[in-house]
Amino acid sequence: MLNEFAYCRRLFHLEWVQGEFAHSEDTLEGALVHRRVDEESGSLPGPDELAAEDRIAARSVLLSSPDLGMIARLDLLEGTNGTVRPVDYKKGAPGAQGPSEAELVQLCAQGLLLRENGYQCEEGVLYFAATQQRVPVAFDDGLVGRARQLLAELQEVGAQTVAPPPLVDSPKCPRCSPVGICLPDEVNLLRGIRLGEVRRLVPGRDEAGLVYVVEQGASVGKTGERLAVRRRDGTAEQIRLLDVASLSLYGSVSISAQAIRALTEQEIPTLHDTYGGWLVALTTGVAFRNVELRSRQHRLADDPAACLPLAQALVVGKIENQRTLLRRNHRLDPQMALLELSRLGTLAQRVASIDQLLGIEGLAAKAYFAQFAGRLRESSGFDFRARARRPPTDPVNAVLSFLYSLLTRDAVVALLGVGLDPYRGVLHQLRYGRPSLALDLAEEFRALLADSVALTLLNNRILKMSDFLQRGQAVALRDQARRTVIGVYEERMDTVIRHPLFGYSVSYRRVLGVQACLLARTIAGELPSYRAFTTR
Repeated sequence: MLNEFAYCRRLFHLEWVQGEFAHSEDTLEGALVHRRVDEESGSLPGPDELAAEDRIAARSVLLSSPDLGMIARLDLLEGTNGTVRPVDYKKGAPGAQGPSEAELVQLCAQGLLLRENGYQCEEGVLYFAATQQRVPVAFDDGLVGRARQLLAELQEVGAQTVAPPPLVDSPKCPRCSPVGICLPDEVNLLRGIRLGEVRRLVPGRDEAGLVYVVEQGASVGKTGERLAVRRRDGTAEQIRLLDVASLSLYGSVSISAQAIRALTEQEIPTLHDTYGGWLVALTTGVAFRNVELRSRQHRLADDPAACLPLAQALVVGKIENQRTLLRRNHRLDPQMALLELSRLGTLAQRVASIDQLLGIEGLAAKAYFAQFAGRLRESSGFDFRARARRPPTDPVNAVLSFLYSLLTRDAVVALLGVGLDPYRGVLHQLRYGRPSLALDLAEEFRALLADSVALTLLNNRILKMSDFLQRGQAVALRDQARRTVIGVYEERMDTVIRHPLFGYSVSYRRVLGVQACLLARTIAGELPSYRAFTTR
């Protein structure tokens, strides 16, 4: 952590205080380099027992010092002539100017630990695996003073609840493993710091995908490093755990204890849904990260006045996107509805309470859905009169409800990924079993992702009347139709767009993750206000 602190104070705070970490190619290569020295071997006599003729070679040595307030595991400890020196392994090569300050103070801190434990230690060695170089480092007064200074500053920053601000346009950021959590350029832009081009420091699309198991009677197990999904007829499919971002089980689908353990160890959430798509359970690992963030979230949720600015941003963003989508693809000219939505969006920015805001949001939804039929092609064969949720009373409402459930579960996963509690919202208030914050985050994306997919499915006649099942007053999707809806929805989530604020190209799923992260940064106190995602 001293190395991380010397490299970037925000990186240290995210990893040490919040528990945020994400692997990258560099961290995985570093783990491979350390495989040998991570195995404990050799012995280390006590400082009073170390003779001048002893030759020491001990690997993975754990030392600590209450006075320094520090603990470390030394990669390799060598000793001759009554003195010892730590050898710290690095995967890369020394820079053009030699080892970095972060590498030097980390090694020096190991020397200080050895001294605190009674050993004579005057130097250490940095071993660079890429070039197989051993670089000796003398622990002179200047380096020792700098290491002690940084350690004292680290302890001060570690006691703070808000992370230090991101570096500005730093060349360190692109290769930093938690850059997708930090979002340095995006946070700086929203903090009002002038930047040139906002760099896209994360992949445009997520490499791992979502796995849906909708076949009733199927089971999920584990085979090696893969999930094995077995159907009732005995056939099976296997998916690498590395390729799974989340697992959704619908209805009567079972999962083995081995699969649950593997998923939780790799921080892959499992969502348990009813056959109709209602989220009833969530399986994750122990929630040990982001404790301070969740504490802030719950304090915020307990204060309606503090919730109001966040809730306003979400509702205004939703109305703006509804207005944009209505203007884009209505068969006629819905001028009156567009004016009404514009009026309600303005009112939403002026309300004095959450209850008033919910009233405005309801009026906007009514005006928007009153024009929804005008977005359906006459040739589609479908009709729409009003939004009906519990239960859906026609095919259009059945499709919308299922898509909203898919969007909500994606919002749950995005919020879990940044350490927020998806069940404690700012607009949707606390209610048993309801993922209120996930519903909040989904608001600005409903028209963009769910409604647009519904129109694609219906207007392009991908779904037909035969894909629906009437049960009393309720209408539901048949099994194969659910698979079709999921497939088109996933295509939409994977669509790459140009971000209207940041200017880079990313998928809608990545945008959802970025918004969840910005919401977390706002709740944490790093950003002055939340900026909803709105399309042009």
